[in-house]
Amino acid sequence: MRDQPDILRHSTPPRLKFWAVTALCVAAMVAAGGIGLRFYNEHRAADWANDQDVRTVQLVTLSNVKGGALILPGDVQPWINAPIYARVSGYLRKWYVDIGTPVKAGQLLADLDTPDLDGQLAQGNADLNTAIANQKLSDITAKRWDELLVQGAVARQDADSKDSDLAAKNAMVASAKANLDHLQAMESFKHLVAPFDGIVTSRAVDVGALVLVGTPGATPLFNVADETKLRIYVRVPQTDAGAISGGTAATFTVPELPGHDFTARLAASADAVVSSSGTQLLQFQVDNRDGLIKPGDYAEMRFTIPGAQGAMHVPATALMFRDQGMMVATVDSSNRVRLKVVTIRRDLGASVEVGSGVSPADRVIDNPPDAIREGDLVKIQVPDSN
Repeated sequence: MRDQPDILRHSTPPRLKFWAVTALCVAAMVAAGGIGLRFYNEHRAADWANDQDVRTVQLVTLSNVKGGALILPGDVQPWINAPIYARVSGYLRKWYVDIGTPVKAGQLLADLDTPDLDGQLAQGNADLNTAIANQKLSDITAKRWDELLVQGAVARQDADSKDSDLAAKNAMVASAKANLDHLQAMESFKHLVAPFDGIVTSRAVDVGALVLVGTPGATPLFNVADETKLRIYVRVPQTDAGAISGGTAATFTVPELPGHDFTARLAASADAVVSSSGTQLLQFQVDNRDGLIKPGDYAEMRFTIPGAQGAMHVPATALMFRDQGMMVATVDSSNRVRLKVVTIRRDLGASVEVGSGVSPADRVIDNPPDAIREGDLVKIQVPDSN
């Protein structure tokens, strides 16, 4: 019975254990691959999220400030300008020169009729004659009384009285003479003359016009100007005034002569800054013997200004205004933001001239966002090669 096969007994298929182990290993590998893929996707998602938090910025190129041209308006004025007023009241009898007439020093411009002054002069002459007559009589009287005093015929008190009267009459003669001299001097002002060689630039009176002295806001009867040499007044910004020193030459043009350049040389400086405008007044001198330039012209002055030491040109779009003042955002070697305070020397419109705070080696951010802060990590946008 023992030799008979047991048909009910279970027998293990050949190589079943091998295949079971293989299947288990495959399952473990699939599970490990799934877990690894999941960790990889999570890592990529984290990296993507971190990349989204890092700002991408553009950089601008800085350049050193080189010497350039400074263009400013200038006010042309004659070297000497004299408004001619009347010193005595009267009526204009005749004028001899009109606007644009060249005149010499002492040349007659106009004559005045002064009836009031003529009457005062006649009275002054009469007063002087009266004073002289009284003085002569007093002199004779005093001499006679002095002789009588020597003879003992009169008291000394009476003789002294006559001498005092003579002294008073002498003083009256001196006073009358001084008054007459004054009136004669005033009489000479009836003739208006040119004070120097020049050109008559205005005439504000005509024959028969009443001329009154001391009228508030009175208009000068004539204006005489020396146009052979001119002054040009220029107000230079404080930041550039130091670059314009004594003897500096400037070229300028006037609207009526386009394309014609003139040269003026610095003659004087106010050496003071006007607080309301932040400018310094400079006076330039120009030779105008050819008469091409007219007083009152508008001149466009051009100066060559050397570049300031260490100054940089920065685009206006790179500026930020913070509590500390005007600033720019720069990027350091580790791509971290560094905020720097800058000082602006000149505003050139699209760019500014910065005196300090940045150097050519700085990487400055263009159009920095308002939310950017010190130490922020940023990415630098690579310019498109196309």
